[in-house]
Order: sequence, then C-alpha cells, then structure tokens
Amino acid sequence: MLSHQLELLAPARDADIGIAAVNHGADAVYIGGPSFGARSSADNSVREIARLVQHAHRFHSRIFVTLNTILRDDELEPARKLVWQLYDAGVDALIIQDMGLLELELPPMQLHASTQTDIRTPEKARFLQYVGLSQIVLARELTLGQISAIRQHTECTLEFFVHGALCVAYSGQCYISHAHTGRSANRGECSQACRLPYQVTDSQGRFVAHDKHVLSMKDNNQSANIAALVDAGIRSFKIEGRYKDLAYVKNITAHYRLLLDELLEQRPELARASSGHTNFNFTPDPKQNFNREFTDYFVQGRQADIGAFDTPKNPGQAIGFVTRVGADWVELETTSPATELHNGDGLCYYDLQKELVGLAINTAQRVGKKAVWRVVPKDAMAGFKDLRAGTEVNRNRDMDWVRTLDKPSSERHIDVWARLSETADGLALTLTDEDGCSASAQIQTPKEAANDAAVASAQLRSQLSRLGNTEFALPDTDTHLSLKLAQPWFVPASTLNTLRRDAVQRLQQSRALAYRRPLRATPVTPPAAYPEDTLSYLANVFNHKARDFYARHGVKLIAAAYESQEETGEVSLMITKHCVRFSLSLCPKQAKGVTGVQGTVKAEPLTLINGKEKLTLRFDCKPCEMHVVGKMKASVLKQAAAVAQSATVPMTFYKARPVSS
Repeated sequence: MLSHQLELLAPARDADIGIAAVNHGADAVYIGGPSFGARSSADNSVREIARLVQHAHRFHSRIFVTLNTILRDDELEPARKLVWQLYDAGVDALIIQDMGLLELELPPMQLHASTQTDIRTPEKARFLQYVGLSQIVLARELTLGQISAIRQHTECTLEFFVHGALCVAYSGQCYISHAHTGRSANRGECSQACRLPYQVTDSQGRFVAHDKHVLSMKDNNQSANIAALVDAGIRSFKIEGRYKDLAYVKNITAHYRLLLDELLEQRPELARASSGHTNFNFTPDPKQNFNREFTDYFVQGRQADIGAFDTPKNPGQAIGFVTRVGADWVELETTSPATELHNGDGLCYYDLQKELVGLAINTAQRVGKKAVWRVVPKDAMAGFKDLRAGTEVNRNRDMDWVRTLDKPSSERHIDVWARLSETADGLALTLTDEDGCSASAQIQTPKEAANDAAVASAQLRSQLSRLGNTEFALPDTDTHLSLKLAQPWFVPASTLNTLRRDAVQRLQQSRALAYRRPLRATPVTPPAAYPEDTLSYLANVFNHKARDFYARHGVKLIAAAYESQEETGEVSLMITKHCVRFSLSLCPKQAKGVTGVQGTVKAEPLTLINGKEKLTLRFDCKPCEMHVVGKMKASVLKQAAAVAQSATVPMTFYKARPVSS
C-alpha cells in the first residue's frame, strides 16, 4: 500500500550538522558511522550518532546510518558488531550495498538499499523488496515514466535524490578510481576522475574537444519536479551531501522543507513523516551554496545541457562587469544597483581559455554611481589573467549570506494544547501534542482569589505559554490553552513555572514512549529468485556471504567484484546514461547527413586523454548508454597484492564459476 507520508531526507557529515538538519525541517537524516560508510572522511562515533538520535527522536525524525561499502571477508564480523552497536544507540535504519550483510545475524533494524545497489528496473526493485529491504533509493538517471513503472511493481518506500552533486556513472558501476589509483568508489575512496579535464579524440587522433571536463555533471536540482515525483511514487526526497558544510545543509534542507510544506497544504491526503513545523529567519536560496549550476538530469527525459564541461568549480551568479582595472584594484559595475559587495566576498570570471579564475575581495567600496564598486583583491593583480574592461564577473561567495547561516537560523516546534484545571488541593496542567501524546502534572497550592480577574487570567495564560527552549509551542493562548477553573485564581509565577516544567518533562517522556522504530521487513519465503542467473563483476560481490546470498536466490554463475583484481584486462570502468557524443552534438541521429568530423565520428569509439591516462568511450545505443573502457594499472595490481598478503585475515576472492562447483 502506497504511503501517504512524504519524507525529507537530509545528509549529515557529523552529529552537529545532523541536529541542524532536524531543526531545519528534516524528517530523517543519514550519516556515516565509524567505518564502512561510502564516504571515507565522513565517519562518526556511535556515541555521537546516539546524541543525534536523541535529538531527532524528539520530533519523531529518524536517523539512518550508511554502511554501504562492499566488505571483505575479514570485515564481515566487525560490520556485524557495529550494526548491533548502532541498534543499541537507537538508530532507525541501516543503508546497505553489500548483500552479504543479509546473511549475518542482525538486529531487527530496518534495512534500506543504498544508491550503490543500482536500481533501474522494476525487477531489481521488487527483488530487493522481497529480500527484506523496506526503502530503496532509485538510480538518479530514471525518468518519471520509469519511476512510475517501478512504483507499479513495488510496495516499499521509493527514495530519490532531489538535490546535490551528481555522479556521472550509475552508482556502484564506476571503477575508474580503483583501476587508476587503487582507491575504490565502492569502498568510499573515490578519486573523482570524472571531474578532471580531458582531451577528446577520435580514432584518427583528431581533437573533438580540448581540455573539457566532459564527465563532469552539473548539480542535481529537482525543485520544479517535486509534485511530479510524488505522483510517480516517490515518498522519500533525498538531499546529497555527506561532505557538505553546515550552511549547505541548513539552506538546502530549508529550501525543500518549504517546497514540501507548500505541496502538503495543497494535497491534504499527504502528510509529513515527522512532527512539528519549522520557522526560518532567512530565505533559502540553493544558488548561494557551492554548485556547478543546475540540471534536473533525466527526470523529464534526456537533456542536452546537463554537463559542467568548462569547470567543476562553482561559477557563482553573475553580478556585473569590469569597467576599469588599476594597479591594485578593479572597478565593477553591478547589474543591479541593489547589489552589495562585502569584504571577504568571492568573485570569479572566465579567462580567454574559458578557465574559471577566482578573486577574493580584501576590501570593497562603493564609488561614484550607486552601482559602481572599487574592489581591492587579497592577491596581486598580476595573477588575474585576462581581467579587462567588459569582463563579466560572478560572485560565488557572499559573506553577508555566510554570516547569516553562521547564526541560529531556524526554530522547530511541536504544537501543543494545554488545559489548566483544579484539583482538591491545587492545580493540574495537561498538555496534548499534535501527535496525540498527552501528559499531566499536578501541584499543591492554595486557591487565592484574585483582586482583578482579568489580570489573573492573563497572567495564567502568559506563564503557561512560556515553553522557552523546549520543542513545544502554544501557537495561540486563546485557542490552545483552556482554563477550567471556578474563577481565575491568583497563582504565584514560581508555582506556574514548576507546574509547566513538570508537565513538559512528562510530555517528553510520553513522546519517547510513543515513538516506535521501524521494524525490519520479513523476506518472502521461499527465497525470491534474482532477476538474472549470472552475475559479472558489476554485481560487486566481494565476500563469501554475498556469494552465498546470490546463490541462495538462484544465481548460477557469480563473478568476483572488480576490487578482487580478477578482471585485469580492458573492461567497462564506468557505465553512464550521460553520452559525450550527444552532449557534443555528435550523436548519430544528430549527425545524420553531416560531413566532416561530425559525420565520421558517429561509428567510431572516442578516446579521453588526461596526461598519461587514456580511456576509451564506447556507445551502446540500444539502451542509450556510454561505457568508459580501460584496464587496471600494473602499480595498482602490485599494491593490491601486497595488501592482500599482509592482511591479518586472509582475503578470499571468488572467480566466476558455477555455484555448484
């Protein structure tokens, strides 16, 4: 049955950022544990995760921990122990890639399929549901129609990335980093070869593109597609960014919180997945954070302009043009007279070779006309190549914005209703929150008639509504606070404060008791058959438990993961929906009837060259996919052999062989 709840899922590099995500409206937060998360430098202790859990559960927001690397045999037992520690810390769900984990004795914790599981078809999605995964993140390359098709064949929660950096490869299907450096993306150590500049040549050595970042994508932004994604079946809206800073998480979480809340108001059949409401003291703006410009990728079908080919850096927003250049200053005229420049702002421009050049402002002063500024850079002017009158200038860091996000920027509260009534020897205060949780506190106090009933009533309402730094709020003392009294008694403020504090504490306890962690789904019996009976290295089987899992689900031939060094020849090191030929207007359909390079390149592989590294591009036009082909460097093979030999527990790798052997 399709859930009516919409979940905003935010990233966290650490617990403090996770707490900020919750405070800015996240219904759930995903964070890395102390190991085995697919972001090697975003690890957190179990103790810190427990601190985040405690804060999130106040709002019935959930915490998911990423354990989404592929595991060696010697890592299975440490991973199992870690899962139990995370369960004891209160974590709600585990995000996994390695199916070997399903063969271990795990706590009854909900399991989610990581983006690295590469879910593109209804058959794959349904299989993962059948083996006990409750939530699955779909491939970012899917269209609305493809998402709808998966929805029609599944009942589990469908999750989709709506914002952030884009991996050009299908997630889990990129091995360039491991082949060239020994650092595996599937083990959290991607070297980001996709962000490098490449020469693109055809088979005759002719240049098709020069020093272009042809594998670098713009950043994902699905702001305009939220309602369409809901209609297609998405229920969890995921923000990328476990490496991102606090300002990014605050801003982007707030942005999508407002979009989802607006949709929830229009669609009463839908509900948010956690409690409370969030008020911001800033206007969210995704353009203010680091971005490579934006694309909605393939959601609405293939688009020509999805690449950030000129630079993988943040080009910022256009603000004006250079008017004059001095020995140690540059004058700018801003497009809008309202634009303010600040000391510490970051500016940038493209030189004549289309390289992005950065300029940090030391001082900025308005001169003459309102829209003209004299800027003194922090670095010497000699370093700013091709900076001349007429050059368009962008701003990619606004210090005024940075300072705004450095401060407390949101408040999240849960609405409560309060009732003050009389007891035989005093007063009772009952609080009921928006989720129906209720708690009461009593206090003994004399009932002393007030000299002025109106003043006494106002004092009672004022004192009882002061919920301060708690997670609760009385939106309106007239409608949310009822006084069931024979008359408005005079009650000392200290007495009311004590009564209120006790009631709040008991309501917090009531909410904690009412919260239920989601349970792990039960796999179907007999075990569901995997959609295929043969697995190549692309299945990322790196340990014997993963092999046992697939064998139990009917797979007859299982190859080892690429990281096992079994595939040493030329293979597809990356599979991607992005097509360099299409983006360079060299697609066979685009080039039909065209002479010259465009006419001859259509039937040939292309080559990417960066220094001594060479990769071959081959095009599979039936599924409309591109394969980046190469082989493992000898130095990586030597390095891997040394690591395997020195391992405390011998590493076991599996050749492709029939399961029965």
